[in-house]
Amino acid sequence: MKITNIHTHTLKAPLKTPFITSLRRVDALEDLVVIIECDDGTLGYGEGAPTPQITGETMGSMAAAIEYIKPHIIGREIEDFDALIGLVHTLIVKNTTAKSALEIALYDLKAKLQKLPLYRMLGGTQTTFCTDITISMGEIDKMIADCHAAVALGYDTLKIKIGDNPGKDVERVTAIHEALDKNIKLRLDANQGWSAKESVELLHALEKQNIIAEFIEQPVAADDIKGLKYIKERVQTPLLADESIFSLNDARRLLEIQAIDYVNIKLAKTSGITHALTLADLCKDFNTKCMIGCMLEGPISVAAGVHVASAKADIITMLDLDAVSLLSAHPVQSSVLFDESQIILGEDAGLGVKYTDSIPTIN
Repeated sequence: MKITNIHTHTLKAPLKTPFITSLRRVDALEDLVVIIECDDGTLGYGEGAPTPQITGETMGSMAAAIEYIKPHIIGREIEDFDALIGLVHTLIVKNTTAKSALEIALYDLKAKLQKLPLYRMLGGTQTTFCTDITISMGEIDKMIADCHAAVALGYDTLKIKIGDNPGKDVERVTAIHEALDKNIKLRLDANQGWSAKESVELLHALEKQNIIAEFIEQPVAADDIKGLKYIKERVQTPLLADESIFSLNDARRLLEIQAIDYVNIKLAKTSGITHALTLADLCKDFNTKCMIGCMLEGPISVAAGVHVASAKADIITMLDLDAVSLLSAHPVQSSVLFDESQIILGEDAGLGVKYTDSIPTIN
């Protein structure tokens, strides 16, 4: 199968409600879809979400990076897969989301060539998964109402966005904890919103009330490695690193100094599937469990994350792949079933997705 063309589309999809964190507010999804065409008519699909506050990329920069790589890929055979992946990673530095979108499309094509679902090609067997759902940051009453609505839809794990005000964050988490049944698990995500000292004080305030979340995610700035270790040594709540880890070296440094408890793997940070798989293997070497997460992405990227979760199900034990459930509509047909908290992989070859130009309403 020879690559004959690569083109991009803008995937626009409305959100059910605004997505609000300490870093940003998003009212509608706008992602870049990559479609790789082959000479036999086979199409490979990839996707990337612009997250300038985290990866430094915009729609324009991602499109430009793909256009830069494009002439080096066209004319190559999918059977020369390792060389293609090497080109994606060596022709340009950084641009992790753009590379991920290209990689996902290449993996989609390779699995289609082998007539296998991607997860099976990667050695996975698990097909059914449960994800949490994100509760956007806001006023306490609104956050509690959103939590109740999520629980009514079947979610038993809620990821609470906080990080704009440590004092108010304690009030938010305390109120949410008191309002919910105790079988509902809480994950906290501050998106780099606190200092190390604030993090310890806040978590101690919660722990004194016997509120110990499943984890606290990235409470301090991405480059505050000493801050992460300072927090881990002083609190009971497990510490998960997100923005601090893009590369294997980032993860190895934190794991070697025992600065974190868990790792959040995101394809948009690892530059795609190849390094995500390797990162999971590294974490296994350190006996460190992982979560696979997503940016504010559509079904193509999220499906890729689920396939990776299946391939590394022994070490990726937590999912934060709720982005599709946050959409009120999208232009992607999929054999992957996204049913609120439950995600089920299908048996179609490749990712099991197809990009369309129309946006049907999700039932």
